[in-house]
Amino acid sequence: KSIVNRVAKTHEDGWKTGSTGWRYHWNPEEAKKLILRTHTTATTIRYLADHEKPPIKVFSVDRVYRNEKMDYKSLAEFHQIEGIIMDKNVTLRDLIGTLKEFYLKLGLKRVRFWPSYFPYTEPSAQSTVYVPKLKKWFELCGMGVFRPEVTAPLGVKYPVLAWGGGLERLIMLKLGVDDIRLLYKNDLGWIRRTAVCQ
Repeated sequence: KSIVNRVAKTHEDGWKTGSTGWRYHWNPEEAKKLILRTHTTATTIRYLADHEKPPIKVFSVDRVYRNEKMDYKSLAEFHQIEGIIMDKNVTLRDLIGTLKEFYLKLGLKRVRFWPSYFPYTEPSAQSTVYVPKLKKWFELCGMGVFRPEVTAPLGVKYPVLAWGGGLERLIMLKLGVDDIRLLYKNDLGWIRRTAVCQ
């Protein structure tokens, strides 16, 4: 109950975070409504609420929904991979280094990072990888350091690095698939031609 009260105050006036909040009345009945989740941050936030002391490393994979047009690189329903790292002096630079190593181990060599905006993190960044077969750069994940408005109501006093991206997109890039929708189609011809499916 006390976490809920702190979250409500943070939304309404910033509570003790140094922010002015979003300046609206936080309605507990609205917050209880069931929705299709757009990301898995609730999983990592719940873990942080129960584990306030560093070091912490959490990784989750779960299904999410986005109200987006499906195309060769985007699905409306997919599996999000998400992670957080909490430690005393971690920075966005540490997160970029961790993700760069992760991508290299997957065989993704041309990766770049640049500043971006996400409402829950500051500073924030995006990562993309170059796909020679398609001659295009693909977005891989968003990342950043959780803002105090996220961590303070949970009692967390240390920096928390967070990132999230689509598992299917990584699979697509790793396997050299040029249309992400093929991963869920019942195309017997494609299955027979694709080595990993045999």
